[in-house]
Amino acid sequence: MSWMRGIRCQVRAWRAARARWRADMAEFKAAQKEARRKGEWPENPGPPPTGFSLLPWLLMGLGSFSNLLQGKTSNPWIGGLGLLAFNSLYIYVVFRSFVKEKREAVSTRVALVVMGLVTCGLALGYGGTWLYFFPLLGLATGACVRGPRLGQVGLALTALAAAVSVFRAGWDAINVAYGTFLSTMVTAAILSLSEAVRELRAAREELARRAVEKERMRFSRDLHDLLGHTLSVIVVKSEAARRLAPRDMEAALGQITDIEAVGRQALTEIREAVTGYREGSLATELDRARSALSAADIDPVVRQSGPPLTPQTEALLGWVVREAVTNVVRHSGATRCEITLDGVLDRARLTVADDGTTGSSPAAPAEGVGGTGLKGLTERLAAAGGSLRAGPSPRGGFTVTAELPVEQADLTSSVVATAPREP
Repeated sequence: MSWMRGIRCQVRAWRAARARWRADMAEFKAAQKEARRKGEWPENPGPPPTGFSLLPWLLMGLGSFSNLLQGKTSNPWIGGLGLLAFNSLYIYVVFRSFVKEKREAVSTRVALVVMGLVTCGLALGYGGTWLYFFPLLGLATGACVRGPRLGQVGLALTALAAAVSVFRAGWDAINVAYGTFLSTMVTAAILSLSEAVRELRAAREELARRAVEKERMRFSRDLHDLLGHTLSVIVVKSEAARRLAPRDMEAALGQITDIEAVGRQALTEIREAVTGYREGSLATELDRARSALSAADIDPVVRQSGPPLTPQTEALLGWVVREAVTNVVRHSGATRCEITLDGVLDRARLTVADDGTTGSSPAAPAEGVGGTGLKGLTERLAAAGGSLRAGPSPRGGFTVTAELPVEQADLTSSVVATAPREP
């Protein structure tokens, strides 16, 4: 009785699929109604088609079923078994045709071939209304066979339907072949187009999701770089002001003034980062690096050589300076920090090296570039075709080296400035 159990399981699966289809259709109709009420164009294409959409076509076999009931068919038991076999195979094939893995399975193709043999047997044996099973076979074929071989299969099925129809009913039944060809091609075209539309919609949603994820990553990196550097400068200058206040109030007030300026500039930069229009200035970042290092009692040494750089390259290298100097101030315990910018041919190299006793990044070279900020910079430079290396220096301290492929900027529009710019 295992076959009975299998039939009951299949029936339960069909009932569950029908319930899901009804729920999806109800949700689709509600979305359509809401969109019309708001005067908008609905984006939801509705629930995906299932085998239920092809079941009503089985009504084309009512003529043969009527002949069986009225006793107009010879050997009615054979005809009845053939009709049952055809309907069962049709339902099996069309329901599996809406799942790509099942549609391409060998069992589905075998069932389609057996269905074709049953159709030919019934059409040759009885003729008349039994010839209309060929268009039904075309529907199942169009739903199951999609792709480059559809044309060959469709023409072969049409030729078979034409030959059997002419043999049984003469040239008057040639319209059966025409109906078979149309049902095969139109079904395949509609289902393939529906599937392509849904795949494109899914791809668009995936691209939108990735764009949102990318923007979130950009925003988080910008906030980390902006706030990390700014807060480090504020902390260092606050400590300097606290040390200077007992013996030199004027110098302490100068540090406090710098804290106010850094805070105001940070607010401006955060607003610009949120809107995505912030463009970093390498010269400004170098000046800020000098100020932050000096406030932390670290001797800054800045060297620049090479041709002018494009704004995009300056912006990326400005981020590197900001993050590397922040790490030096926070972690290194250094007394000297050298920032070297070299532009050679089509590449620019920025090196930030300190003489600290502890690494300015918590990760060792074998573990890659450490720290959230340096990881974000590594991703940015890699996207621009560059690279970022960070690790302990053989002479002691920590070194961050960034390289970028660049194009030489127009000398009339790009100038390397070393003086601080107005915020």
